[in-house]
Amino acid sequence: MTEHSHERPASAAVSRPLLLAFAITASFTVIEFIGGLLSQSLALMSDAGHMLTDSLALLLSLWAVRVALRPATTEKTYGYMRTEILAALINGAALIAIFIIILLEAIDRMLNPPTVDSSLMLLVAVAGLGANAAGIIVLHDRSKASLNVRGAFLHMAGDFLSSVGVIVGALLIMFFDLEIADPILSIMIGLIIAYGAWRLVTQSTSILLESVPPHLTLPDVKAKMLTIKGIDDVHDLHIWTLTSGVHSLSAHLVVKDCLVSKCSDLIKRCETLLKEEFSISHTTLQIECEECSEEKCVFK
Repeated sequence: MTEHSHERPASAAVSRPLLLAFAITASFTVIEFIGGLLSQSLALMSDAGHMLTDSLALLLSLWAVRVALRPATTEKTYGYMRTEILAALINGAALIAIFIIILLEAIDRMLNPPTVDSSLMLLVAVAGLGANAAGIIVLHDRSKASLNVRGAFLHMAGDFLSSVGVIVGALLIMFFDLEIADPILSIMIGLIIAYGAWRLVTQSTSILLESVPPHLTLPDVKAKMLTIKGIDDVHDLHIWTLTSGVHSLSAHLVVKDCLVSKCSDLIKRCETLLKEEFSISHTTLQIECEECSEEKCVFK
């Protein structure tokens, strides 16, 4: 019998980076808020609110990773792997909400520029920049393999950009008395955050809708499968993503009438090809001696 792996790649390994990033972000949320109160900097207090949201997002991501490790049950036969995708979608939606808040706050500050202690504002923003840089370094490698961690990474990147904006704003206020620079920079930062958030939401939604993974096309996969000797045709082909890095495929293989033992060997060869060529780790292949009629194929 062919074994199928439902193992989630490196799920356990992402818990520690997420936990460390949360500790860094939560600590500097408090520092930035206190600094904002003391300096009367609305920018710092807004950034502290941004970091608070990101701390909650990191907790959500960490929870999703832990839940994703739970084994499959008789009711949830694929386990809880897609919890990570749901967390990524929520994080993306939260980032879009943050962009809207930043935009509204920036407009208000353009109409009513605040008077701030630019020296203290600069000092706290530089410290926050260092903390955000540390969080980005911690999450960078893992963000390439997990959409959930990528959402957390984008939150940290948004914080980093916010800190850069606060620093630039503090310098412009300090040397040129340009209070309006801060809201303008905030809008630019918000647009960058919104771009990353939109990509995260669309990717998460695509996975939840069981779209073909972006690095694959059905014609290419089908053509490769037809190179296997003994397969005359492939139809009712479906490819989807369970969670980040875990792709599945189901298909009907039309073969000439032959012994069951030969069919088993053909399936093994097909599974090996799909895993090596396309990184498809779970397959369900149905053998047929003639193509089924169109009305029997539900998804045609």
